[in-house]
This record gives sequence, C-alpha cells and structure tokens, in this order.
Amino acid sequence: MITRIWLAAAVLILPLLTAALLVLLPPAADAADGFDPDVTAALNALYDSTPAAKTLAQTAKGILVFPNIVKAGFLVGAQYGEGELLQAGKPVVYYNIAAASYGFQAGVQSFAYAMFFMTDPALKEDRTGRKTTKKGK
Repeated sequence: MITRIWLAAAVLILPLLTAALLVLLPPAADAADGFDPDVTAALNALYDSTPAAKTLAQTAKGILVFPNIVKAGFLVGAQYGEGELLQAGKPVVYYNIAAASYGFQAGVQSFAYAMFFMTDPALKEDRTGRKTTKKGK
C-alpha cells in the first residue's frame, strides 16, 4: 500500500516540479549573443577558488559549464540547468541537464558544474553520444 502511495505521489508531483523549474529559470543565451555571462562568472569563481582548475583549463580540449543547476524536491525531486561547451575559449554548443529522483529528500539547492574534456576522443564522445576508440570505432 505504501509503495502505491509513493508511486502516486511521484506521478503527480514530479511533473509539477519539473514545470515549475522550467518556468522559473531564465532562458539560455542565443548563439548570436556569444558567451552567457553566467558561464564566464562561474568559470572565474572556479578559477579563483581552485587555481589548479585554471591550469587544467589551459590544456583541456573543451570545458562544459553549467553555471546554475537548480535541484528541488519533497519526497520526489527534479533538477534542471543550462550550460555551454567551450572550445578554445569560445562557446560551441548549448546543453541542458535534467534529472528526476525520489526518496527521502526535502529542499532546494543551486550549484554550478564544470566538466573538463582532456582528450579529443572524450570530447567527441560527448558531442556524438557514442564511444570512440583510437581507430574511430
């Protein structure tokens, strides 16, 4: 019986949380606008707090930055954020991230996330969604 209540709560509340997050978050910058200022601010904050990140960025093939991921939930939760993939210091493509969860949870949090791609195959896998090897298979 309790399992059915949890399932019903998830089915009813999760779409509402996701819709609320989508409505409350500002839209991502257009490609014509160039840099999203939040991406630049998030990277600068990372570099200030962790100098090794700036050294890492100098050799990275690409950096995927989500400056503001919002996660909210009460028993069921959702998260959403928008970001940019930077190559050679310039935005290449825009990404979004979304997830849902359930379990004992309550609250709202916001965080930034940066992923450094150190090799071309890793960057290619992210861009195509397929694993690659040295032979391109």
